[in-house]
Amino acid sequence: MNPALKRLGFGERDRVVIIHADDVGMCQASVQAFIDLMDFGLVSSGAAMVPCPWFPLLAQECRGHQGPPLDLGVHLTLTSEWDGYRWGPISTRDEASGLLDGEGYFPRRREDVQEQAQPGAVQAELEAQLARALAAGLDVTHADTHMGVVAHLKFVQGYARMALEQRLPALFLRLDEAGWQELGLDAATAAFAMQFMDQLEEQGVPLLDNLASLPLLEEPGDRIAAARAALAALPPGLTHFIIHPAADSPELRAITTSWQSRVADYRAFTSDELAGWVMDSGIQVIGYRPLRDLMRP
Repeated sequence: MNPALKRLGFGERDRVVIIHADDVGMCQASVQAFIDLMDFGLVSSGAAMVPCPWFPLLAQECRGHQGPPLDLGVHLTLTSEWDGYRWGPISTRDEASGLLDGEGYFPRRREDVQEQAQPGAVQAELEAQLARALAAGLDVTHADTHMGVVAHLKFVQGYARMALEQRLPALFLRLDEAGWQELGLDAATAAFAMQFMDQLEEQGVPLLDNLASLPLLEEPGDRIAAARAALAALPPGLTHFIIHPAADSPELRAITTSWQSRVADYRAFTSDELAGWVMDSGIQVIGYRPLRDLMRP
């Protein structure tokens, strides 16, 4: 059984899920959606894209929010994937860092960062993003990674070290070697990953059992039905369940062809229908703050 869940009082067969809003602060519509979703109560956590232009508004909204503190982490960002809307590193403008493409922004593709970025420059950028979030007054609850970029041998140890130093949960999975190989790792890397995760868990870092999401589609269809099906299929253990919610806006439509899925996520997870289904399903919804509390006794 996941020791973090055991410490929180859950049972071996309990299905515990963090319903997580990704890409918060990417655009204005994501900020509005996150605040509405947290107030509604079904989404339990989110993560901020600190280098993006709308991050200051997100920080302002969080500081002024009435009610319980918002459960918000840092969505550590090293890519800028859109064509007409870009952002770049906050720690450097040095081309030798490998963090800049030919246009002066983060590279669009995860693979480009993993191939060319210097580990020291990446570490400095991750630390700068977390420092900016804390300086903006955010009560940061966790750290995760945009597009999975830091899930690479060059960067993952620095990512873990930062999480340990700040006593923050991070997006790490507790898989065996076969599980890591199913995610595409070769045998040697899978063995390293399993050993590394075991070491983190021994140091008190809460790990996730499962990772799930709703896909970003140009035509999302019945998003409530898709969410019910995805959540119903979750196995026992702790799952990080990713959605990408945003309110409908001209800016959002101009940025991405996945805007309909993002709007559908926002509407589905503020619906009484889905909230009632989750309540009746036996799924336990938590945020990252209880996991952070385990690291800060």
